[in-house]
Amino acid sequence: MVEDQIEARGLEDPLVLGAMTAVPRHRFVSDDFQDYAYGDHPLPIGYGQTISQPYIVALMTEVLDVESGDKVLEIGTGSGYQAAVLAEMGLDVFTIEIIPELAVTAEQTLRELGYEVTTRTADGYFGWPEEAPFDGIIVTAAPDHVPQPLVDQLAPGGVMVIPVGPIGAVQTLWRFSPDADGELGAESLGWVSFVPFTRAED
Repeated sequence: MVEDQIEARGLEDPLVLGAMTAVPRHRFVSDDFQDYAYGDHPLPIGYGQTISQPYIVALMTEVLDVESGDKVLEIGTGSGYQAAVLAEMGLDVFTIEIIPELAVTAEQTLRELGYEVTTRTADGYFGWPEEAPFDGIIVTAAPDHVPQPLVDQLAPGGVMVIPVGPIGAVQTLWRFSPDADGELGAESLGWVSFVPFTRAED
């Protein structure tokens, strides 16, 4: 998977590649999809949610530009796979999931695999202010705008990776990072397709 799907497409951070190799992706996929666990495509995990394709997980992790010991917030725990990759890299991982059933299952899987990840069931739009600031914030569902609370929780020089776009259409994957003056620099990473960002009011 790593050589054919990730390295072949230009990703090269050894910390990311090592984590993608080490994390057993099949543990985050239901029995019905075990044969497809390492394919280069998303898979359903229930409740209208998906586990992202391996390349997108690796891409978002690499452009997050973090290193061992950094503090990272993930919005959208889902199956727990992205959180496991971050934890495998030696990061201090906090992750929020709004769907209680997914949050419980992800926490159990992460615990069984020995990953120390701090989890919360909540509306991720508001982030985790009492644990801020974060060196990196990674959002694994697509809102139609960038949540300001997440921007406010970025550490100076931190990075947020987030897909943004309309529901039911393709979105743009963005890399945001505040400069020394607090201005938010933006870099487009291309077109993606993510499930919609779920809010408590939806």
